[in-house]
Amino acid sequence: MMNGKIAMKEWLAAIISAVMVLSGCGTDMDVTEPTEIIEDTRARDMVATMTLDEKICQLMFVTPESITNTGAVTVAGEVTRLALEKYPVGGIVYFAQNLKSREQITSMIENTQSYSKVPLFIGVDEEGGRVARIGSKPQLGTTKIKAMKNVQSMEEAYIIGETLGKDLKGLLFNVDFAPVADVIVDVKNSEIGDRSFGEDPYWVGKMTESVVKGMEKEGVSSVLKHFPGHGSTVANSHTGYSESTRTVDQLRECELIPFKMGIEAGSDFVMVSHMTLVNIEPEKLPSSLSRTVITDLLKNELGFDGIVITDALNMGAVTKEYGISQAAVYAIRAGADMLLMPQNVEEAKNALLNAVKTGEITEERINESVEKILRIKIEKGMI
Repeated sequence: MMNGKIAMKEWLAAIISAVMVLSGCGTDMDVTEPTEIIEDTRARDMVATMTLDEKICQLMFVTPESITNTGAVTVAGEVTRLALEKYPVGGIVYFAQNLKSREQITSMIENTQSYSKVPLFIGVDEEGGRVARIGSKPQLGTTKIKAMKNVQSMEEAYIIGETLGKDLKGLLFNVDFAPVADVIVDVKNSEIGDRSFGEDPYWVGKMTESVVKGMEKEGVSSVLKHFPGHGSTVANSHTGYSESTRTVDQLRECELIPFKMGIEAGSDFVMVSHMTLVNIEPEKLPSSLSRTVITDLLKNELGFDGIVITDALNMGAVTKEYGISQAAVYAIRAGADMLLMPQNVEEAKNALLNAVKTGEITEERINESVEKILRIKIEKGMI
């Protein structure tokens, strides 16, 4: 199945070729295809060589411990090699427990990448402020970044993005789960708090846009979070059910603005939160499992064609209401491209395999997401 973006690119390429011929350039002239068409073709060709099991594993962005079944991973050796052979996942996310020194981090990541058939996204939560897995460790020699609430200008936000990109790239990370694009709507919100740039959607949008540009300039993929905006909630989705009563018109006038600006700035990922939009989602599903939020709002209305990733699926808002299998199937069926930290990788993988076999999810739907993942990896020079 060909998506609209690819079809349009190939149509434009055909038009360009026709114009060249009609203008007398001749059919034997070498007409170079636009880079994006070549990247899309390469991604589709790669998908065609993969098994269904391999494709489903590409949809997983996991901790190293979840596939090695060991304690805190700080080295990558034979256990990691065998784990990646069994679970050829799309990405690995590291936390503070995995990060000890510069040499240890780069050695661990280099070895991990060498064991993977398809180069891995290597991610970390590095927002600045209180969410700093790397910046909180002086021995790593990286920059400690202030809380986003205290950023004063677009120039400063750009420098922060650029600095984060340089620091992470120097340690061999290629994905940063930042910036936070949430607008603070309810001042009682504690889950986001000073992680947000503030209460004005246009200000938050400008800051978000600047961080994205700085980070992407350094070749590190940014992740806008937590779509469609977590700033109106009071409950914490890490521990349990969280809801918002915002209407779609209210979201359009406020929370969606920074995400739109971040998308237009070139962010590769958008992370979808687990909070439930009770006035928008008819089945009262968490946003991360909702087709209304992911496909209708994010993909269709905002036009995002990058990688849609769920928030961590081991958070209470999901685990207390849904099983591992159900959450995995619902998220992909809703339009998510990657599952972040499913509680049990084997169970999530088997659930998706079974969903394809029973027809609940088509293999074309899986292919669509894998093509996106590979396309971004190609664009970033990983493949």
